[in-house]
Amino acid sequence: MRLERTKNTLRNSFWGVVNQIIQNLLPFVTRTLLIKLLGAEYLGLNNLFASILQFLNLAEAGFGVAIVYSMYKPIADNDKDTICALLNLFRKIYRIVGFVVLCVGLLILPFLKFFIKADCPNDVNIYLLYCIYLANSVLSYFLFAYKNSLFNAFQRNDRLSQIDTFISIFKPVVQIIILLFFKNLYVYTIIIPVMTITKNITISVLASKVYPEYVCKGFIAKEQKKDIYKKTLGLFISKISQTTRDSFDSIFISYFIGLMTVAIYSNYYYIMNAVHGFLVIICMSMTAGVGNFIANENKDKVEELFDSITFLYMVASGWCFICLMVLYQPFMNIWVGNELMFNNKGVVLLCIYFYLMAMGDIKGVFSGAFGMWWDFKYCSVIEAFSNLLLNLILARKFGIYGILLGTIINLFAINFIFTSYILFKKHFSIKSFFLYLLDHFKYFAITLAIFFFFDIFIRNFISEYSIINFIIKILICFIFVPVIYFFVFSYKFKRNEIVRRILNKIRKQ
Repeated sequence: MRLERTKNTLRNSFWGVVNQIIQNLLPFVTRTLLIKLLGAEYLGLNNLFASILQFLNLAEAGFGVAIVYSMYKPIADNDKDTICALLNLFRKIYRIVGFVVLCVGLLILPFLKFFIKADCPNDVNIYLLYCIYLANSVLSYFLFAYKNSLFNAFQRNDRLSQIDTFISIFKPVVQIIILLFFKNLYVYTIIIPVMTITKNITISVLASKVYPEYVCKGFIAKEQKKDIYKKTLGLFISKISQTTRDSFDSIFISYFIGLMTVAIYSNYYYIMNAVHGFLVIICMSMTAGVGNFIANENKDKVEELFDSITFLYMVASGWCFICLMVLYQPFMNIWVGNELMFNNKGVVLLCIYFYLMAMGDIKGVFSGAFGMWWDFKYCSVIEAFSNLLLNLILARKFGIYGILLGTIINLFAINFIFTSYILFKKHFSIKSFFLYLLDHFKYFAITLAIFFFFDIFIRNFISEYSIINFIIKILICFIFVPVIYFFVFSYKFKRNEIVRRILNKIRKQ
């Protein structure tokens, strides 16, 4: 079975963008109210517990990704029995994972105060608040979360995005009402697991309606199950490194500096992650399509697709990098004020952090489609230990900026260079690898040149923070920067097969 790859990618991207806008707009209002009505420390506490629970969710170990990967070939072969057996295995695994997360989460309870510096709010029962977050994680595993895999494997992420969009509207609206009328942190937080239950039940009902022929029954052959567990172990190791990068930053900031700095960092990270989230939509929308493409096409066509998508993605990433560099501080000044802002050094580090994450995204899509998680095991172990070590050393010496610098070093040296080398060595060629690095160097050099060109103008004429100046900077970033990019890379756009294919699809509508 060949999936409608281009159509599904465009459809998934559209609904993903809609969902991303809603998912960030209303929660932005709730974060603002939480800071204004209760205080930044409360926001820092919420983000700390979310980070701890993200670390606990390592127990999931990437089973979901491995199961979805294992579905690509059965879908291509229209093998319904194997898909049902994989779904059955996934349900059993998630029930075990939910129990493990519950047990380990409860074991952490006595040590919660160890993670929090002295600026913890006195009127908050941290144990009760933590248990609400723990319940949210555990319920997700027990309530039909495994059915997500069907929509992901068939490249129908748009269905999930539609459900997410509804939840993303309803949940913050309820939380906003609670903050305005009750100012109660516990009731505000308990809405999170309630919405998780609603979302999972909705997905389960929809999956039964759209894919009624796929139910949990049958068993996987021993060799195939062994292959899934091997890939899952590779994913688990990979997720350890990602978690030490994402979650441990907040934990180390809380331990070494305090909850106020966690709140400031989480605000900046929230904006950066929101922008990156729009890019990730592209990756998520095409993942199943890439897996299906690899299953049906030869090596040369796969490498050609990889090069084309990388170029387009890095142009989009460079544009976002410039927007962040120009708009970050003016936006934060308008939103939270000077007292909750980093200096420009922190902004530069965060923007580099963002760009390095984006550099690895397309490589991640293709390595995932190839099922290469086990091949990256040593890189992931090295990155995990390096993250912890650099956080410990640099946080003591440079504070928050040291933690960001350690993350940047790991993202570039290990997460990007080493894993890219392994991908090319196994599936493309070493010569292509060096050309790939050269392309990335050119993309970043051009991005920096475009940024400095506009930055000189902005500093000379519109340097002060104000709403009017902020709007002018937005117009510059959204109108003139893309035009410059198009002229600089016009020859590549004309030669790009994906651009031509998309334009043809649009003309046919």
